[in-house]
Amino acid sequence: MQTQTTEYFLNTAQGQEADAIIRSCVHCGFCTATCPTYQLLGDELDGPRGRIYLLKQMLEGQAITHKTQTHLDRCLSCLSCETTCPSGVQYGRLVDIGRELVDSTVKRSVLVRVKRFALRKLLPYPQRFAPLLKIGQWIKPFLPATLKQQIPESVRDSNNRRFEFFHTTVLNGMNKFEPTLLSSKHSKNPESQTQQRQMLVLQGCVQSVATPNTNHAAASILQKLGIELISVNKAGCCGAVSQHLSASQEALNFMRTNIDVWWPYIEQGVETIVTTASGCGAMIKEYGYLLKHDAHYAHKAARVSNLAKDISEILTTESLDLERIKPTAKHIAFHSPCTLQHAQKLDGLVESLLNRCGFELKQVNDAHLCCGSAGTYSILQDDLSQQLLHNKLTELQKQLPELIVTANVGCQLHLQSQATAPVKHWIELLDESFI
Repeated sequence: MQTQTTEYFLNTAQGQEADAIIRSCVHCGFCTATCPTYQLLGDELDGPRGRIYLLKQMLEGQAITHKTQTHLDRCLSCLSCETTCPSGVQYGRLVDIGRELVDSTVKRSVLVRVKRFALRKLLPYPQRFAPLLKIGQWIKPFLPATLKQQIPESVRDSNNRRFEFFHTTVLNGMNKFEPTLLSSKHSKNPESQTQQRQMLVLQGCVQSVATPNTNHAAASILQKLGIELISVNKAGCCGAVSQHLSASQEALNFMRTNIDVWWPYIEQGVETIVTTASGCGAMIKEYGYLLKHDAHYAHKAARVSNLAKDISEILTTESLDLERIKPTAKHIAFHSPCTLQHAQKLDGLVESLLNRCGFELKQVNDAHLCCGSAGTYSILQDDLSQQLLHNKLTELQKQLPELIVTANVGCQLHLQSQATAPVKHWIELLDESFI
């Protein structure tokens, strides 16, 4: 696509990058066929091609309006369009740049600004989020039905013991879980680690509070393979919440912090950085790209991105003792998060692994479409999110599965809010079936 980007934008790194991405688009329209919001609304400006056109106008000096902001806000950043695009347009990156440029010009209402600020200052910080979740669970019986659906139940571990979110998350900083479930070696000094195979694990922010069983299950499975998971003090949010709420510098600071606390362990030879939330994994794999112009962090960021692997990538290359896996729920439906299949390009990997382990996966139509969670989207775009959730659950539950499993905490909580079947992370199912 031809562009006439103004000199003002061409003199900035973001403007140059956006201009190059727009030029790679041939305006073929294949992306509209797989865009969830276009499927719902039927508006060209609520599809990737239309949003690219709006951003092109902005770069060419036309007025930036609330209309442009609205259509960008409605984008899920699911990247289904990138999977479809024959020209390899980096649409997700373009939308991130466009949102930040628009938000720097178009002022939002006070209520929306407060809501977005609160999300950035609560969700990435488990020590802040955990008490609020606990309060929500206490008062849940007294809330309206619509609010009840949004608050997950408190979680019990595999031995039916309730996780005390406030204790493990706030007082212990997410790093002192039971040694049988997650490595007890959380020393700040990498010199103290043994020569056993070791991998770092990202605890995550919301996941560490709302679905802590996920990482415990991953640690349990990897322990059986002779691999120790290490959770490092002071590792925090992956940066995704800030990145997708137009706070790119804040996101980069989260990334730098994680790189700093992981780097001594990387130098000591840990094999991998394990992620069990596909959204976090997708973000960490972008560290190298997003910090490529940072002279101090570029090399380290690229190394971290190369080390990051979803738990499914690890288990696919390890020798699982299939004789020890006895499926506890055989007929299941797998929801593949957008961040797994479109962002990380791991479509089919979990499904293949579960089939190999003896699980029977139900057919799910339109599996490429987003469930409507999309990070903070379910909060900021509730109406569209609920429509997408209804459509997704209709397909997931069509063949009456015993269980729905997924690979991302946001999707898990979103699906749980209205599903009639139980919803878990797939690694929990695998761990429960391992004898």
